Amino acid sequence: MSSFKKKLLLGLFSAVTIAMTSQTASAANWLMLQGTEKPGQSARAKVWGFIQTQYQKDFSDECTNTATCGGGLNGYVPAKLVGPNLDSQEAFNVNRARIGVRGTGFPLDAKVNYFFLAEFGNNAITSGSDNKYMTDASITLSHIPGARLRLGLFKTPGFEEGLQAIHVFDYINFTQVGNQMMLERFQTGAASDVFQPPTPTPNASMNQYSKSVGAFRDVGIQIFDTFGSSKHEFSYAVMYGNGNGLNFGDNDNNKEIYAYLSTEWIYGGKGGRRQGLKLFTWYQDGKRTNPYDRTLEQDRTRQGLGVKYLKKPFRVTAEYLQGKGMIFQGQHRPGPNPPGSVNDFNGIYNDEKADGYYLDFGFYIPNSKWEIDARYDQYTRGENHQTSAANDETRYKTITIGAQYHFNKKTRLNMEYSDRSFESDTSAVNAQLEGVKGRLALQVTHIF
Repeated sequence: MSSFKKKLLLGLFSAVTIAMTSQTASAANWLMLQGTEKPGQSARAKVWGFIQTQYQKDFSDECTNTATCGGGLNGYVPAKLVGPNLDSQEAFNVNRARIGVRGTGFPLDAKVNYFFLAEFGNNAITSGSDNKYMTDASITLSHIPGARLRLGLFKTPGFEEGLQAIHVFDYINFTQVGNQMMLERFQTGAASDVFQPPTPTPNASMNQYSKSVGAFRDVGIQIFDTFGSSKHEFSYAVMYGNGNGLNFGDNDNNKEIYAYLSTEWIYGGKGGRRQGLKLFTWYQDGKRTNPYDRTLEQDRTRQGLGVKYLKKPFRVTAEYLQGKGMIFQGQHRPGPNPPGSVNDFNGIYNDEKADGYYLDFGFYIPNSKWEIDARYDQYTRGENHQTSAANDETRYKTITIGAQYHFNKKTRLNMEYSDRSFESDTSAVNAQLEGVKGRLALQVTHIF
């Protein structure tokens, strides 16, 4: 670990210590909000959902020097295009349109509750040919004191950006470490998932997978609960899952282990906007089977720790993440390069290491409906990868400045601009990334 990263972790825990001695509080408890219902207060079936519509414009330059661009291939890499279709640098989109129902068996049995949610927007969940529309379908049994059981498809216990509810997310786009290292892509082994190079004009067919992303979800069983008082909580979760994302079945005999711990000092408020201080750590470990050669398996490990503080008018979040194996290389390099070279480092199935962190700051302007946001995130992949010629480390740094206007408690406007600086030790990759520039994004969210 570099001296800078050690200083970052030391600073993170110093901030935690100061906050604790100042008697501040915790942030939202997503394990309980998403997995349980309040006894005696929940309906048998509560219909709910949200819609997000957005506009994004990418200002990146096309790579036109065929002598240096990706081994002589000019054009646009996915980082220069607007997702999920990746065939344009400017687009309007209904990126999320989710509707669900949740509730309990009350009065038959208040200790049983369920959570169901379906997606009808245009995003990486629904845009593939093997698209999925059901994102959550779980049952929670709260009969054992201290050990609730949740079974089915739901968000895995893990990093804050992925675990929290997306409709209260303070930004439009994920951090690079969240998007690349944590938002898992799945392949079928089909020819459509094999390496297809950038082209002079944006082309969605060379960038899309045939399967949906994992969406920070898995099918399995989770033991979890929260202990404490109205001023302090301690939460834990242990999950045993397929490790196959949104797919109901499993694609191999391997299983995934997830573990999560948090301690929270509660100040006030409720739900996803509860104010306070939360310290958390998490771990994920499993294996993936290579779809191009099913005799090969690859370890996949992720871990992290962080802190989130919310006490109006201020919000501060910091999280550090590490990963080993299954390090994503980009939609334009989804599979073996060339086809048949199953151990090639250009594909996902590799033994590379990566890490990253993000620092998020928010300020609610007093006596107004405005909120100001600022986030810095850094991601490094290929830290241990060396070829005979050179290192293959790639670094991503992004500064995002944004603002939110809250029309009311259910409707808000997000505006953000991201300044991105990407570079690689590999000359061909670096030539493609040199043209990456800023990105403007606007989004309206309405919850119903």
